Amino acid sequence: MLKIYNRTEAEQTILKRAPLDLMAVPESILERNEKVFGERISPAEAVRRILEDVRLHGDEALHRWNERLDGVKGANFRVSGEAAQKAWKRLPANLQQALQESAQRIEAFHRSQPVTSWITQQGGGTLGQLVRPIQSVGLYIPGGSAPLPSTVLMSAIPARVAGVERVVMVTPPGREGQGVPDVILAAAALAGVDEIYTLGGAQAIAALAYGSESIKKVDKIFGPGNLFVTLAKQQVYGIVGIDGLAGPTETMVIADDSANPAWVAADLLAQAEHDVLASAILLTPSLPLAEAVQVEVARQIEGDKEQAALPRASIIAESLSGRSGIVLTADLEEAFELANTFAPEHLALSVQDAWAWVEKVHHAGGVFIGEHSFEVLGDYIAGPSHVMPTGGSARFSSPLNVWDFVHLISLVALDAHSAQHLSLMAAELARSESLEAHARAAMKRVE
Repeated sequence: MLKIYNRTEAEQTILKRAPLDLMAVPESILERNEKVFGERISPAEAVRRILEDVRLHGDEALHRWNERLDGVKGANFRVSGEAAQKAWKRLPANLQQALQESAQRIEAFHRSQPVTSWITQQGGGTLGQLVRPIQSVGLYIPGGSAPLPSTVLMSAIPARVAGVERVVMVTPPGREGQGVPDVILAAAALAGVDEIYTLGGAQAIAALAYGSESIKKVDKIFGPGNLFVTLAKQQVYGIVGIDGLAGPTETMVIADDSANPAWVAADLLAQAEHDVLASAILLTPSLPLAEAVQVEVARQIEGDKEQAALPRASIIAESLSGRSGIVLTADLEEAFELANTFAPEHLALSVQDAWAWVEKVHHAGGVFIGEHSFEVLGDYIAGPSHVMPTGGSARFSSPLNVWDFVHLISLVALDAHSAQHLSLMAAELARSESLEAHARAAMKRVE
């Protein structure tokens, strides 16, 4: 059952997040660490050891951790382009069509984003910014029970639009040699990924950050993953760039009594099936709607004569009982106030005249306006990347976009007259900072 909270209860429970380093570590993870490492160490320490091993021992360490963690022995990490193309051909025609439509919409959206160098002749010469693509990027694509070809498209296509020369993908090899799902390899072929390696977990991040005998390191790492992947990205930051630290996925729906409770329930369940730590939260001032959504959630999980029970029901149940719920607000104004404080990854507006409320949104990864613009379309095919800020980071960061795959170079080309005029003031500023060599370098232009 999806619980109904008042504001105070919600702020103390489902609207309260713990920082990454303070989140409670499940007992199962500590037990697995003890089995793998021979002692009960934290996930952060486990990641540190894996990273250091790969940094020092390269391919040897990658093979060791592939075998120890995924049960894959001595396999070649590299997946050939030919194998990816064959995987594409094995897909059903309707799935090929869906991937192609998604890819076209993602590319069209990102080609509309203005990313250009600029110069101005103001200021005594030429000033400006050069926009240059990052030369090589690594994409981490999760594996497991729910492979995500959509994440391949949502990450690789903006990189290609930005002009990145080398796009590398790492993805888990599959437990006990099960292999990478065809749909992941096919999406990589469609998106034009240059190199594919069957590596998962912290060792994959290490390979991208440090390189090895068979894998050349990259300049920036992108992509979501489990706790170990996130901690690995955190620990290699500075050696390489990272897109951010992805936390559990989250959707917040603001709805009034005009909303369709069956649709609202379906949108919450779609989020909850991702992960037991996922957040699916409804904010509404309408108690009748809240109660109707409660009923619909239970009915849709269990199924009926028309539809079977949801196959990931156990994951959904744990997610709904943990970080999810319905918050009964005084009015829609309070709902938007809470949403801005929470800064959700996805914010869906299932209210009358939804456009009129958009100006109230200050913090969200993506806003889905009206009941026909639901979050699942954003996950797959609307156009913007579905890689969005989580954990409240939407207060200061943005969804993945072309700007993430470029960097700026400042351009300074002053004429002699302006340089002499500015040098006097530069010298004054330098001496205020006790940097005499700076001051003298400036004054030589005046002399």
